[in-house]
Order: sequence, then C-alpha cells, then structure tokens
Amino acid sequence: MDTAALLAQVGQGLLGGAIRVVDLSARLGPETPILKLPPELARDTPQVEIHRISEYDADGPFWAWNWLKLGEHSGTHFDAPHHWITGRDHAEGFTDTLDLARVVAPVNVIDCSAEAAANPDFLLTAEAVQEWEAEHGAIGAGEWVVMRTDWDARATSEAAFLNADDTGPHSPGPTAACIEYLLSRGIVGWGTQCIGTDAGQAGGMTPPFPAHNLLHRDNCFGLASLCNLDQLPPKGAILIAAPLKLARGTGSPIRALALVAG
Repeated sequence: MDTAALLAQVGQGLLGGAIRVVDLSARLGPETPILKLPPELARDTPQVEIHRISEYDADGPFWAWNWLKLGEHSGTHFDAPHHWITGRDHAEGFTDTLDLARVVAPVNVIDCSAEAAANPDFLLTAEAVQEWEAEHGAIGAGEWVVMRTDWDARATSEAAFLNADDTGPHSPGPTAACIEYLLSRGIVGWGTQCIGTDAGQAGGMTPPFPAHNLLHRDNCFGLASLCNLDQLPPKGAILIAAPLKLARGTGSPIRALALVAG
C-alpha cells in the first residue's frame, strides 16, 4: 500500500470509528496541581489563572475570549531538552526548534498501576521493562514509553496528587538504570501520570532526577501529568504530543492524544 492510500485508510478509520481518539490530557485551570519547589531553589510556577476579556458584553459585544497566566510546565505538559542543564546545548532543544516529526510515534504503555497503588514510591526498573518486552514485544527506536500508574485519579486534589510530607513528595517513577536502558533502545521520550517525569524521591538518586538528567542529555523528551492511560493497550497506539511553538520554550502544556483501535 502506498503512503497516500495508507493515510486515506487512517482518515476513513477516524471518520468511521475504527480508530478512536483518546484524550490523555488533564483539564487545565486554577485547580490544576502545580509542582512545588523547595523555597531555597527557585520561585514556584504560579497557579493557572484565566481572566475574561469579554463575553458578549460592553468589552466585546459579539465575542468571548480570555487571557491566561500559566507556566510552561503546568498541567499535562511537554519537557523539551533545554528544560534541564544536561540538554542546554542541543540546538533543537526548545519547543520552537525541535523536530516535530518525532513527537508523533507509537507508544508503549507499561502498566504499573497495581504496584503504585501498593507503594507510592514504587520504582520501575530496567529488569521489569525487559520482562514487559518479553511479554509484549520489543520497544522500538523512535517510540514513546509511558508508565501507567493511574495517578491521574488523584488530580482533583493537589495534596493527593503531590503526596508530600516532611521528607518530600512521594510518587512512582523510573530508576536511573531504567531510563538508561530505554535510551539504549532509542526511544524518543518517556512519560508519566505524575507531576513530573521522575519519582517523587528522585532528588536522592544518582544522578539526581535521572529521567530529566538522562533524557534531555540525549535530546529526548518528557511528558508529565498524562491521563487515561488505562484506555491504551500495551502496544498498538499512536501518541501525539505536540508542544506549543513557544519562542525558546523549555516546555509547554499540551493536549496529548492517542489513536487506538476502536
């Protein structure tokens, strides 16, 4: 089948329901959980604000529109390589310079929901990924890998979503060896359903925050606060995770979508 015929088949599948679109993004608004940094490190990203300009009134009789205040890394979002110090020298490390063809790719969904429910500090290891591959098939070069934890069920409460105490946040994520293994497979990026791409306690790992440190070192991408991964198969879906084309953007809120068999 030639490419034009293949695209036509995809189009017909979307129109006819044979291909379903799954929304992987959280609702973005003032209630959206926002990452909290230690006060000695930096200013926090502000809560999302939505301000009305007009809504069919004296300020605009025929139209409704708003202006927004939000951070690049608010809600379901994309981490570009320049977000982390290890990726600062990549010429295409910003949201306005990256190769957009890379962000549309097959996605591998590793289900860790039972483990995360039992232990909020659960860590996915390289060995566990290899066991998953033995069951579901090899992770291919250029593909996404996402960690399903069903953490999005907590998103209605910032306290539950951040899950922090005096020792810091507690949420699941990958080990450094896990990310190194995935990079050896040639992935385009890694995603989670938590506030960031790393585990809550990843600041104490070697290197610190390995998902950020290693992914962006290798000019790869991160996705955080994904939703509805329970609606995706382990393999066979296509993930579309396109960031806004922000000037020298280190990241961007996104409307992540997956194409799955209907």
